[in-house]
Amino acid sequence: MNPPFLFRRILLALVAGVLAACGTLPAPETTGAAAPSGVRQPHEPLAQPGAASSTEVIVRGNSRWQPVDWSELPGFDSDALFEAWNAWLKSCERPGPVFAPLCPEVRRLSIGSQAEQRQWLLDRLQPYRVDPLPGVTTAGLLTAYFEPELQAQRLPGPGFQVPLYQLPANLKERQPWFSRQEIDTLAAAQEALRGREIVYLSDPVQAMVLQIQGSGRIRVTEPDGSVRLVRLAYAGHNGHPYQSIGRWLLDQRELRDATWPGIQAWLKQNPQRVNELMWRNPRVVFFKEERLGDFDAAFGPKGAQGVPLTPGRSIAVDPQSIPYGTPVWLASEGPQIALQRLVLAQDTGSAIRGAVRADYFAGWGEAAGELAGRLKQPLRLWVLWPKARP
Repeated sequence: MNPPFLFRRILLALVAGVLAACGTLPAPETTGAAAPSGVRQPHEPLAQPGAASSTEVIVRGNSRWQPVDWSELPGFDSDALFEAWNAWLKSCERPGPVFAPLCPEVRRLSIGSQAEQRQWLLDRLQPYRVDPLPGVTTAGLLTAYFEPELQAQRLPGPGFQVPLYQLPANLKERQPWFSRQEIDTLAAAQEALRGREIVYLSDPVQAMVLQIQGSGRIRVTEPDGSVRLVRLAYAGHNGHPYQSIGRWLLDQRELRDATWPGIQAWLKQNPQRVNELMWRNPRVVFFKEERLGDFDAAFGPKGAQGVPLTPGRSIAVDPQSIPYGTPVWLASEGPQIALQRLVLAQDTGSAIRGAVRADYFAGWGEAAGELAGRLKQPLRLWVLWPKARP
């Protein structure tokens, strides 16, 4: 992202207080008003692949899909399509009813040339520009999220005192559960979490980053001194609303640029205020540990579609506007990055709402984290929808 990785979509855009942030195809919402003439309201499931003609406007949730010519898609002739094909193969592990019939062809083309892949797209799919509904003036917005890579210890020790927890056994008995401050201060909360510790980190800000992203690669030092690489995946949260600590620092005029490095620097200058800052966000995320083999390490965590995310080719979307598993053409120009490429809608997040809104999975590591912390720029989207069979 709450589905797995939901918060990861509540992203390091936290810094500006806009933190955005992850198989079956959900039934789309329909609008209350009748569709205008020539506009189809797609009720689930959408007939056969490509049941829409290339001349129909489609209204889905908060979006309006306008059919366009392929020439409208910027960079279509130059994208490295084989990179997106890897993400598409993942979506075909859990396709919805619209794209399932295309998956055998997608698999065959995984060893095809880029020219063959591009021609297949032209033959089998129709591009639709994604617009907000009439009267909605919200501009398109692209942010990014990533998977942190952190060092940890299995047991607490010098320099490693910040625990990450499994789901507490009694979490479902009360909603909301204990807040972050209560977990740190109340004996009842600490007793409920006793024995639920998974690992210990060295830095509370790292723990906050991991909880916002919803998943992370953790290099764990075991009691015998051995080191294992594992993934901590999202398992649930304590039912409290997310609040941005970066936004609070900006509002208090403590910082002018609340990036994660800036927040960490502020804490080093104000160590006595760590709890004051951390408690501003009452939401606590709980994790489950997953084995991370060599093959799994080549992909990100599972998104809301239920398939592993592909760096640079997976996006989180509002599923009411774009169904999971849909191939999407993405275009965004800004100071951080220029993107014109094929991506797959494979995830969502609580901050990902609206028609032209996406969270770009940047991958893992320092460079991905830097991009995720700063990316916030204009966005255009086109869904690629199956054509009707002759």
